[in-house]
Amino acid sequence: MEEIKMSEYRMTNKTIMVFVEGTILKPKSWLSIYNHDSYIPIGKSVFIIRDWIEQGANIIYCTSRRGKQAQTIANILIRNGFVGTKLLFRSKRETYTELVELIQPDILIEDDCKSIGGTWQMCITKVRPEIL
Repeated sequence: MEEIKMSEYRMTNKTIMVFVEGTILKPKSWLSIYNHDSYIPIGKSVFIIRDWIEQGANIIYCTSRRGKQAQTIANILIRNGFVGTKLLFRSKRETYTELVELIQPDILIEDDCKSIGGTWQMCITKVRPEIL
């Protein structure tokens, strides 16, 4: 697991892990799907996450991007006012399931992965039952 620190760590009683692409960020248009720097917030996601922070939640983001592209996503989150402690991304050969099992968030928020194959692509699908 690799991470980009976004702000000072806050100990809280609830951790919410939010998958970024398709959940809180989207391309400005379908033509810009590979231009990650042009991604924009979905709906009122910035304000919803700020409300969770005010209620004491620790927000951890997860991106499908790696390396420089992950840094681009972190910059977009910060530029758009998303508050959170860190952005996680996979190391080589690491799965999303492994990230979720390492963090063991109280709440995991992700999209349905319909555009890339459906539920079998979701982070939660293969998490061991004893962790759920």
